[in-house]
Amino acid sequence: MNRLTLMANAALRRLDVMFPGFFAQAKHNHYADFGYPTELAFPQFYAMYMRNGMARAGVDKTVAKTWQDTPFLQDHQRDGSAGPAAETPLEKEIRERFADLRVWQHLAEADRRSLVGSYAGVILRLADSKTFDQPVDRVPGGLDGLVEVIPAWEGQLTVAEWDSVQTSATYGQPKMYQFTESAVGGATGQPRQFRLHPDRVIIWSKDGTVHGRSLLEAGYNDLLTLEKVSGAGGEGFWKNAKSAPVLEVDQNAKLADMARAMGVAPEEVADKMNEQVEAWQAGFDKLLMLQGMKATSLGITLPSPEHFFNIALQSYAASISCPLKILVGSQTGERASTEDAREWAQTNMARRLDQAVPNTLAIVRRLERFGILPERDWFLSWTDLTESSIGEKIDRAAKMATVNQTMKDTGEFIFTPEEIRAVVDFEPLSDADKFRQDPDAGDAADALGDLPSRTTEAQAA
Repeated sequence: MNRLTLMANAALRRLDVMFPGFFAQAKHNHYADFGYPTELAFPQFYAMYMRNGMARAGVDKTVAKTWQDTPFLQDHQRDGSAGPAAETPLEKEIRERFADLRVWQHLAEADRRSLVGSYAGVILRLADSKTFDQPVDRVPGGLDGLVEVIPAWEGQLTVAEWDSVQTSATYGQPKMYQFTESAVGGATGQPRQFRLHPDRVIIWSKDGTVHGRSLLEAGYNDLLTLEKVSGAGGEGFWKNAKSAPVLEVDQNAKLADMARAMGVAPEEVADKMNEQVEAWQAGFDKLLMLQGMKATSLGITLPSPEHFFNIALQSYAASISCPLKILVGSQTGERASTEDAREWAQTNMARRLDQAVPNTLAIVRRLERFGILPERDWFLSWTDLTESSIGEKIDRAAKMATVNQTMKDTGEFIFTPEEIRAVVDFEPLSDADKFRQDPDAGDAADALGDLPSRTTEAQAA
């Protein structure tokens, strides 16, 4: 490398310092350029959720779809329908106790709060005659031992002490929590505040720890952009509608004469003109005295904000894996809407299986450990979100019947009646039902065998 090259490099480095971004490959700080915060914490996420409509829609629609209906806690996994009609006495007792305590609603609320923050908490208030900071052994009274289920925001439930003993079974995990109810939302009445032992709380997050991530984090910058675009558009429209006139003073204007006409001193003319313009804009004064002045309007030309708004909106929708039409509630096509709904159901079904079910079963196992629930092979039965609606099932059955009707002349049926009934979740017809529907179809003896005995059995059933 010759001396001339060294001098050129030295000069370039000096120019880089004097004019950053022009003579070097310096990177822009987009967060500083666009006004985005570099660090995010729960207060920012909570404020965004409370004041931004799109942020709230993204969280609430996700929770509403995940908890579209409430699950049934079964004492063992079994085939068939779930619900009151098929439940055991133990399941009925659990269902009624959970309904009294609104357990499922509180778990859905904890799920909502975990999406806003990095995690949420489900605090178990137990009838074990101990304070919240004490570990739990056994709780007497069975299901009555569960007194209350308290959902907690991340800002209300913080880690007060970590287990730092490397030989401990809970090394690196919280050893004690601090619950301050008034820390979020300004709780009314008598807010609760206490130290909380880990036995009495379940952390609700994707991995069951306090190290989760907020649903709003990835799209936070887009939400800020939405606020800027909508706010600037509204402010610009307001300023155009309420624009004050610009007063141009003629070079021959006599301010002293204007002051006498207004009944004020010459130095007070400007203040008096401000009062006149304000009254004129408010419509209280039909006269605007402009002796030697010309009033003009200063208009502001605003571009349509829709294009800029939609770019940020699409980016935010992608960050929470929510179809845009579902997020904003617009439906612009039958096929597109159906596909979006199917994709949204699949997304939330995966989220339910990955987060809601494991967190709920963690609570069940904790109650089992305390003796509130007996030891069973507990199973959470929940309606499949991706299951077709009854209308879609009937349409499918009608198409199957149409295919059979079309193939009738060939003497071959593609679908059996049992297959068509199965599409709409109907049980296959029994032989007696078939005979009652069409007693003349074929030989009754061939269809039913010993008709009298089978008929008697069917009537007895």
